[in-house]
This record gives sequence, structure tokens and C-alpha cells, in this order.
Amino acid sequence: MLRLEKISKTYPTGEVLKNVSWEVKAGERVGLVGVNGAGKTTQLNIILGNTEPSSGEVIRPSNLNITCLSQEFDVDPQLTVRQELWRVFTKANEVQKNLEQVQKQMEEASPEELEKLINKLDRYQKEFEAQDGYKLDTKISQLLPELGFLPEDGERLVSCFSGGWQMRICLGKVMLQDPDVLLLDEPTNHLDLETIEWLEQYLKSLNTPMVIVSHDRKFLDRLCTQIVETERGVSTTYLGNYSSYLEQKEFNRQAQMSAYERQQKEIAKQEEFIERFRASATRSTQAKSREKQLEKVEEIEAPQSNVKTLKFRFPTAPRSGKEVVKIENLTHSFDDNILFLGANLLVERGDRVAFLGPNGSGKSTILRLIMGLETPTEGLVKLGEHNVIPGYFEQNQAEALDLCLTVEETIQKAVPDWKYEEIRALLGKFLFSGDTVKKNVSKLSGGEKARLALAKMLLQPVNLLILDEPTNHLDIPAKETIEEALQNYDGSALIVSHDRYFISQVATKIVEISEGELVVYEGDYNYYLEKKEEEAQAARLAAEKAQAEAKRQAKKEKQKEKEKARKAKKKKGH
Repeated sequence: MLRLEKISKTYPTGEVLKNVSWEVKAGERVGLVGVNGAGKTTQLNIILGNTEPSSGEVIRPSNLNITCLSQEFDVDPQLTVRQELWRVFTKANEVQKNLEQVQKQMEEASPEELEKLINKLDRYQKEFEAQDGYKLDTKISQLLPELGFLPEDGERLVSCFSGGWQMRICLGKVMLQDPDVLLLDEPTNHLDLETIEWLEQYLKSLNTPMVIVSHDRKFLDRLCTQIVETERGVSTTYLGNYSSYLEQKEFNRQAQMSAYERQQKEIAKQEEFIERFRASATRSTQAKSREKQLEKVEEIEAPQSNVKTLKFRFPTAPRSGKEVVKIENLTHSFDDNILFLGANLLVERGDRVAFLGPNGSGKSTILRLIMGLETPTEGLVKLGEHNVIPGYFEQNQAEALDLCLTVEETIQKAVPDWKYEEIRALLGKFLFSGDTVKKNVSKLSGGEKARLALAKMLLQPVNLLILDEPTNHLDIPAKETIEEALQNYDGSALIVSHDRYFISQVATKIVEISEGELVVYEGDYNYYLEKKEEEAQAARLAAEKAQAEAKRQAKKEKQKEKEKARKAKKKKGH
């Protein structure tokens, strides 16, 4: 259906793609993975025709309809949901506006002008019919419930809906175009867990072939039928989901290493023989023969070491007391929105707590309350009294960097007493080397800003990490490094993240914000999921039991009514 054949792409800054070949067939969902800058989005742009490859070609039918759901939501907040969905029908929209204009002109037209306007109206109506214009409203009405909207939501303004619901509107606009191939560029960015899980289920229900660029490993795991990795400009295809890709890659690496080591051992053995008997009167001919054979051997390359990624450990900090954070009877509201109502929580030394809840439930607010950046309406929120040293990474921390400074100056300003070599060593751990340390912060990508903000956070040892979306804009290898650092961290951590895989790797306790309360699950993310399933099952059984009891009561009442009527009839007969 769609194939990239030996694609290369070179920019003035260097070669991004050098030999990329892969395909997507009917019913397949391909995940593109690789570090930031590996050329994943470039491949999407080449498919869309927005970028020309330096060489190679995209093989596809000429009438193939390719649409893309980008990470930036293109919606007009002043339109209703229905009007926003209508925007996708560009030609039909234009004709409809012409129809409305003619109808308005007809209201005030003279008899002479009226005939011309009637002809124009007839022409536009035929054009509108040709665009299936009269069926499009029905098509939108049928799509709204598929996206989770109520029928009346179609008449509400886009601005009334959260970012997650606006993503659904954008997805609706894409699906209304009846794509033959669907491209998704970081579709889960800024979505809460509930919306991500809805999106997974929705996409799985489609038979549309897809190409997905995402750093959300759980998302790739649940959706993809194959993974295409781009590393050092070359693509490799692995069948299966993300977990299967990791297993296959490791198996291939070990197999290549074994073959490399065997060959190196054999080469060393032959070289030793050649050197030993080169000058021998009786065996020199044999040595020369082996030397010629050795020259013809095609050497197996050693597996390339993993792509360079950020390496760090959180600096050792003094040990805190057992009680790290205490929340008692917390009530807190924002305007008319009550976020917390009598909430309680105790965080102890060594806990790594992940806060879960939909967008707007108060996850970031709870971190700000703990840091003392907001004052609770009622109740108590405080750090432990014995040696608790907090470090706070805000969700918008990268945007809070001084854009006028260079990367190097950002660190220098934070620790003026540090030597130049110490600053360079720290920045090197976060992949800033050579001329990149001289780059202005304003010129950095989102991922680079996130790395720099994390580097700043490392400057002072802390025993309580408070992290609000720390993996935003980071690629998968960088996320894995932070996971490892947190797993080896001996302090406490409070984490807000929409990355389920990240949470599953680092959290030892889950706190769900539900109806103003902090509901504690004393276990990791998998334990939380098991408990949620148990709760859902219990709720289903309770609902079934209540339904059965209601039926039983209704039947009983019906029998009573029948008996009453029978007795009345009998009495009347006497």
C-alpha cells in the first residue's frame, strides 16, 4: 500500500537518513522509533509530500488518501464542535457559504435580479450535492458518539472542552476525510491517562493502516504490529509490538556479538599460526596459504554500542526523617472548582509516589501545595520536620529558562563558584558537548530544554524529588536513563506523569485523585491496575445484583397487583 524505498535525506547540518526502507500494508500499524533527531518526523513529512528526499522514493498508488494527526491541535475555539468538524470539508464549506450568500441576496432582490439568483442557487445546489453536502451533517452526527461526545455537545463551543477532548475533535476531522493511511505524530502528548486509553481503544477498532511516531512505549506496545527503528540514518524493521522489538533487538545483538567473538578468536588463531611458521622451511607454504585465505575473510562487525544518551545519577543527599510529607483534612478549590475535600496522605522516606487522575483533577496543584507555592483553603500540607530537602521540577520548567543565556551560562549562573571543567562535565552527562554548550537557550529544541532544566536540578543534592511531567519532550533512551536513576535513588519522590510505562518502572505507591480524595494504593502501577479491575468487577457485580433485585421486586409487586385484582374480582362476584 505504501513503501519507502532507500530514502536518504541530507540537510546543511548533515545527513539524517541514509538508507531507509520499510512498508505499511492493509491493517498494519507501524511504530517509528529512534532518538530525538533520528528523522522520524522527517519520514512522515516525506510521506506527506511536505519534504523531498535527497534520494530514494515513496511508492504509493496515486489516489492514496493520506492524512495526519499532528501533536499540535488545529482547532478554532470560537466555533462549535459541529462547525469545527465541518471545516474539514473545504470545498463543501465554500459552496455552502455561496449558497447562504445567494439565499440572503434573494430576500432583497428585485424581480429582474431574482431569476439570475435562482439560476445561481440551482448551480450551487448541484455543486453541493456533488460534494455529498446534504449527507455530511448526518456523517458528523454519526461520528460524534464514536468520539465520546453527546449529541448536544455538537452545538457547544470548542473552547468549552479540555485539551483531551480537543484532540478527539482533531481526530474526528482526520477520520471524516476517510483516510487510506493514517499518520500519527506524538498523538498522546499532553493527554491524561483516561484519554490515552480511549484513543488506544478507538484506533484499535479501526482497520485503517497507521504509521505512529510516539515516545509512549505502552501506547506502541498496545497498538503496533511492527516497529521500524531508525538508528544512525538506517532503518530496521521488527515484527510485533514494542516489547517484541526490544527482545528481538537484544537477541540480534547477542547473536552478532557471539559470531564476532568466534570469528575474532579464529582470526587470532590463524594469525598466530602464520606468524609462527612464516619463515619455516617445511610449513611456510601452508602459512602463506592461510594468510591469503585470511585476506578474503569478510569480517563480522562488533555490535554498535547503544546510541549515546544522557547518563546521570541523582547526587547523594543527607538522609531525611521517616515522615517526608503530611497532608491532613486538605480542602482546596480553584475558583468554583473544588479539587480536594478533606483529603489525607502520608509520604514516608523511600516512597516513590505517582499521582494519577484526569487533567484538571489537581495533580500539579498537589505538588505546588507541598512546595508551599499555594496555600490550602483549609487543612494542613507540610514537609516532614526532620531534614527534608526538596527539589522541584515544574511541568513548564523548560519554558522558565532564561532564553537570553547560552547553555553554558545557564549552569554558570546557577553555580558561579564551579570551575569551567565541572560545568562542562555536567553538561556532557546531558549530551551537551562541543559547540552545543554555546547555543542560546532560545535556539534549543523542546527535548534539549528539558535536558538542560534537569541538569540545573542536579546542582543541589535533595532527598525529596518533586517531578511534574519530567519526561515531556524526552526520547525513549533518555526516559530509560531517568527511570534507572530513580530506581537507584535512595530519597523519596513525588511524580506526576501521563507516561504509563515510566510510572510502571519507578513508582512504588500510587495515589489516585478521585472525587476530592487522595486514594492510596500500596503497590506499584501493575498492582494499581489489578485493584482497579477488582473494583470495576465488584461494581459490575453490585450493579447486576441491584438490577436483579429491582427485577425481583418489580415481579413481586406485579404479583401483588394480580393477587389484589383477583381478590377484588372474586369479592365483586359474590
